[in-house]
Amino acid sequence: MTSTPHRPDDLRSQLGALSTEAFRADLAEIDRLPTLDIARIMNGEDGRVAAAVAARLPEIAAVIDAVAERMGRGGRLVYAGAGTAGRLGVLDASESPPTFNTAPGQVVGLIAGGPGAMVSSVEGAEDSAELARADLDALGLVAEDTVIGISASGRTPYAVGAVEHARALGALTVGLAGNEGSALGDAAEHRVEVVTGPELITGSTRLKAGTAQKLVLNMVSTITMIRLGKTYGNLMVDVRASNEKLRARSRRIVALATGAGDDEIERALDAAGGEVKHAVLILLAGVDGPTAARLLEDSGGRLRAALAATGE
Repeated sequence: MTSTPHRPDDLRSQLGALSTEAFRADLAEIDRLPTLDIARIMNGEDGRVAAAVAARLPEIAAVIDAVAERMGRGGRLVYAGAGTAGRLGVLDASESPPTFNTAPGQVVGLIAGGPGAMVSSVEGAEDSAELARADLDALGLVAEDTVIGISASGRTPYAVGAVEHARALGALTVGLAGNEGSALGDAAEHRVEVVTGPELITGSTRLKAGTAQKLVLNMVSTITMIRLGKTYGNLMVDVRASNEKLRARSRRIVALATGAGDDEIERALDAAGGEVKHAVLILLAGVDGPTAARLLEDSGGRLRAALAATGE
């Protein structure tokens, strides 16, 4: 089956009814203003985003708890979107391994049109629900997984199609949209509709709507990882030290968690094979590297639980 094309007049009417697409008559002369004045207006508009996200915190928290519960059983987190929305999902997914040492494929970003769409438009990709289904089937989606469809308009066929297909497979589904009463929200088990209103530049939903999406995705991935024990307090103890900056950050995190001196930290990191969480356990519990690894494995990677098992 192929997607049914919309008549241009129908689609124009649909877009005209969306808050994200509304025209700001009061900004019709913005191109005549001094640059500083435009910057002040834009900054003021951006300042509205956090409040719009705050209005949806109960829904976001419910999503996080549901995602963490599934990921705790081995499920994956999958973002699906087109254009800016898809790029933001790919960005969040790509930052998970170095930030939280997630396993390959544990957090996935799908963008309509594939990797090439990250830097250029792929004609017609966002209009294909079939493409979304194919992309999810290629992942071998299962019921333990979560799919978050992302769309500023809330009507993008790729995002809606991804959520519909995922829900049919029994996966947890979330619709993240910028308009209330969206088709994406209707298709999902959980709806998160963050309404930021008309954009500074009409139709450029990479602005406030995109900022709202970034804030929500930050919350979902970060707080989910906190729930999964990927942090110790507010310390990023599952950091993957893949470059000099991250190696320096690793040493600093161990120091903050333990209060140990530089020489002790170096010895602990050596014994832990560079793993921050293991090094913290070695120093705080006074165990060796293999014991730290066993304790963390037994505790599901949760440092507090591993410490509790040693009486610390």
